[in-house]
Amino acid sequence: MPVDHDHVAGEPCSLCGHPTSATDRHVRFSWPDALFDAAQQEHGIDGLWLSHDTAEASVMMQTPEAAFVRVLLPIRLDDLSTITYGVWLQVDPEDMHRASCVWTAPEYTDLRLQGRLANDVPPGKALDAVGVAVVRDPDQTPYLDDSNHPMLNRLLAEVWPAALHV
Repeated sequence: MPVDHDHVAGEPCSLCGHPTSATDRHVRFSWPDALFDAAQQEHGIDGLWLSHDTAEASVMMQTPEAAFVRVLLPIRLDDLSTITYGVWLQVDPEDMHRASCVWTAPEYTDLRLQGRLANDVPPGKALDAVGVAVVRDPDQTPYLDDSNHPMLNRLLAEVWPAALHV
């Protein structure tokens, strides 16, 4: 799993600066899985646009072939904690443009995005699942909220073994 950012309990987050918690871990994927290998190459990804200076800090990215918006996927664990994955949702380029236009505007609270999960999280089998992301808090990234895909729906609704998400 190509993850490069994790909140460590008791330390401020290196990206957002917020305090961290042992009961609410955050893990951020740098890249959509399909772009990870190309991003590691010396020549990078042709035609890549990022919303911020780096993929890690970005909330949107686009290549000539695809558009992505970062969303949060919280998973409840059996040790009474939560792990929240910052994953990429592949969306229609027009939807990413719409998100970009309202990201810092009052209309952000009404943002609703449908797309395909571009990162696979444990236990797997959710990559490419269609899901819907909504804004729960105007100061946070949208949350994956709903899916008809069996595994993604289970990830959203069920409590999972903490050992899967170490």
